[in-house]
Amino acid sequence: MSPRSYRMGQRQAEVDETRARIVAAARAHLTETGTLSLDAVAKRADVARATVYYQYGSKTRLLEAVCDALAAEGGMAHLADAFGHADPWTAVDRFVEVMAGFWAVDPDCTRRLRALGALDDEVGKVIADRDDRRRHGAAVLAARLPAAPPDAAALLFVLTAFETFDALAAEGAPRAVGTPGEPFRTDAASAVTRLVRAALGGPVS
Repeated sequence: MSPRSYRMGQRQAEVDETRARIVAAARAHLTETGTLSLDAVAKRADVARATVYYQYGSKTRLLEAVCDALAAEGGMAHLADAFGHADPWTAVDRFVEVMAGFWAVDPDCTRRLRALGALDDEVGKVIADRDDRRRHGAAVLAARLPAAPPDAAALLFVLTAFETFDALAAEGAPRAVGTPGEPFRTDAASAVTRLVRAALGGPVS
């Protein structure tokens, strides 16, 4: 490796580390306060406010980065697995399983983020865009189901929402053990799978 390539690689590693620190600071600040102040994020990340703007340009882009980090940590890359199953009900079950894993990553942050989205239009648009992707996926899977009700896509979308998992996880939390997100992966995921199959006319497993 040439000295120039090494220096470029080192600079890129430094940029990546700075961006990761900013995203982590934004996520922590959002979880603790329910707000997203770029000044507060910069202070928490120990960088200049200008650095936050240089790396992300706007609050919207920083929010997108936070959502991308949650998605990566939550295994949303595996969502493609759901659409690859030949059996439509197995595909739906996998869709529920992946969404459970995603919502389980950081329920406190997600809860704050979605609550803020109801009050802040900029945050709300980011959340709505992400929800639209899930809505589209639900429609694709619902269209494959045999003898599904006309509102199957809407039902699958609603039943795989964070709020559904959050409510069911809260009910199951006293019985669950393990990581903070475990009720989403166990109690809530199983309950949502049963609800989806019942609502969409699927076989009872």
